[in-house]
Amino acid sequence: MLVITNGLIHDAVHEIPYRSSILIEDGKFIAVSDEIPADAEVIDAEERNIYPGFVDAHTHVGVSGTGMGFEGSDYNELNDPLTPHLRAIDSVNPFDASFEKARNAGVTTIATGPGSANSIGGTWAAFKTFGVSADEMVIRDPIAMKCAFGENPKSVYRTKGISARMSNAAKIREMICISKEYLAKKEAAAGDITKMPVFDFKKEAMIPVLRKEIPLKAHAHQANDILTAIRIAKEFDLKLTLEHVTEGHLIADELAKADVPLAVGPTLMHASKPEVRNKTWETAGILSKKGCTVSIITDHPFSMISYLPVYAGLCVKAGMDSFEALKAITINPAKHILCEDRIGSIEAGKDADFVIYDGDLFSSLSMIHSVFLNGTQIVKG
Repeated sequence: MLVITNGLIHDAVHEIPYRSSILIEDGKFIAVSDEIPADAEVIDAEERNIYPGFVDAHTHVGVSGTGMGFEGSDYNELNDPLTPHLRAIDSVNPFDASFEKARNAGVTTIATGPGSANSIGGTWAAFKTFGVSADEMVIRDPIAMKCAFGENPKSVYRTKGISARMSNAAKIREMICISKEYLAKKEAAAGDITKMPVFDFKKEAMIPVLRKEIPLKAHAHQANDILTAIRIAKEFDLKLTLEHVTEGHLIADELAKADVPLAVGPTLMHASKPEVRNKTWETAGILSKKGCTVSIITDHPFSMISYLPVYAGLCVKAGMDSFEALKAITINPAKHILCEDRIGSIEAGKDADFVIYDGDLFSSLSMIHSVFLNGTQIVKG
């Protein structure tokens, strides 16, 4: 058994940090307790701050990462706007240097997958940030079905049937409708192979979405695109997460009523297109104060994953409550990617992923001392 003693614990559950010892065995948190077994291996945190491993709910790490450029990037399939049958795990490169950058910054789990060119782009998965095989690093696959609204599908597929927001939304609706029909025929066949519809890989991939096993993961920056995503999810009774939410502060009341998980960012980047012209660090705090479940994201490589905890600090500087900002890079993104049973907080039964800091997380003078993943130290101070 491993025991971390003498640290100030910020567990992402209790707002007020506290001093105690963390007991770890077989890669899991066993307990937070002052009672230390006599035969335990003890690490003295020396009054440093201890946080859960950070989680980024929206990246393209491993599919479009460090040094890949256009030729090496695998995060968009440009031959077809509707590709729900694609799986992130088939593109992830564990040797992408972005994984090392992530874990060195205390990010122990990332969600990654197809980009935002396609109306429906394929399934995403969640991975730990240390390992040599995607199959060993994966926590959950799939976690969501990517879809996209706004400028990206319009720009990429302008000559292939999408030149307006209306046509993009119609493509998404069409895929949902034909998949519902396919599923109804499968269910009516009740296993009778002679009555089954002709196998369709795309429609098969949509079944977990229709059964609400995974959400649509909707890329939407602009307020009207955000509301279109909500409209479609309501229309077909689907689970939904909203990604980027750049103009979310303009429709905060509507988002509070919608009660869907929000991934806000990337914010540390130039306003490179019309739909992000209202980008501000205040968005996350405004939405959080309205009662929304907010995650702060980097969208790496469009904004560097190395700075995820810095982004949380900048949101605090812009008015976000500090405990809400901590949750926005720990337990909230864990929920966002359907992995809260394993990660996101320091609680018994969860994976022993945690970060020890010299100084406070939100101080510009603080530094990471060490990072543990599954109870093993992967970054040494």
